[in-house]
Amino acid sequence: MITAEEMLTTAYTEAQLGLAEGGIPIGAALFDSAGNLLGRGHNRRVQAGDPSLHAETDAFRNAGRRRDYRDTIMVTTLSPCWYCSGLVRQFGIGAVVVGEARTFSGGHEWLAEHGVSITLLDDQECVDMMTKFIAERPELWNEDIGVAE
Repeated sequence: MITAEEMLTTAYTEAQLGLAEGGIPIGAALFDSAGNLLGRGHNRRVQAGDPSLHAETDAFRNAGRRRDYRDTIMVTTLSPCWYCSGLVRQFGIGAVVVGEARTFSGGHEWLAEHGVSITLLDDQECVDMMTKFIAERPELWNEDIGVAE
């Protein structure tokens, strides 16, 4: 079985792709309970001009259609926002692995209250990546999290 840290590597690689494309460095991946990768993606709001194209939604879309998502694990470099937390609840994704929640704490505690298994890794590479991005591009970060300047 693949570990949470190994799954996070896939999401982190996606975040780095997003950053290289001029976007927001948040990555995600959807795995089944056996650790098989179903889909991966990154925040492409800037690149695609699509405000709904968060990392988790990109990974979810790239995973394709399934009848049931209860045995899946959403892995994300950053605590999922309310929009992405809603996706997890809507489709019954059973577990979420969060790289870090220091730079942004979204809905992962709410998901836990509603029966979703949450693993918070507090990964220093994820923290460093977001801390640097927020310092360098505060206007883009604020846009992403819906904060008016």
